[in-house]
Amino acid sequence: MALKIYTKTGDLGKTSLIGGTKVPKSHLRIETYGTVDELNSYIGLVGDMITDLQSKTVLKEVQDRLFTVGSSLACDPDKEPLMKIPDLKECDVELLEKEIDRMNESLPPMKFFVLPGGHPAVSTLHVVRCVCRRAERLCVNMQEHELFVDTLVIKYINRLSDYLFVLARYTGLLLGVSEVPWKPRING
Repeated sequence: MALKIYTKTGDLGKTSLIGGTKVPKSHLRIETYGTVDELNSYIGLVGDMITDLQSKTVLKEVQDRLFTVGSSLACDPDKEPLMKIPDLKECDVELLEKEIDRMNESLPPMKFFVLPGGHPAVSTLHVVRCVCRRAERLCVNMQEHELFVDTLVIKYINRLSDYLFVLARYTGLLLGVSEVPWKPRING
């Protein structure tokens, strides 16, 4: 028998964390892992847009890690030690750093802020980066409200936004798209 998609348990604005604890759908924890889910969906979109096989492979790995992050965020922290939730590892952060370094070897040094754009893949990568930064802010907000969030989750999402920025630049380079510098208007 197929699993039903609708359960009707959320019809009154509540949902369950992993572990069974009921919380309002407006809870900061729900907003945070919902944003991570949005980020994961956008990464899937951008993975469909780019052609570099190494980057596509890394993005698939990132999507897997974001499911791990989402599981961690969706879990009742009081019940997590009793459950088998996948773990994020320091090597996941190191993979992003290695990829940033690999792509940076081909890129000209940054001498100015760049305007997002030039190609749909580049623009979408900048949107993804912004969603990633929002997820990071929400994780920090959870910490500030004394809601448990693994510090490695924050570190990973921070590094992921750096990776996405460099991937946007690298994708533009591979596509032959010139970076457009931001030229601030200075009133005198």
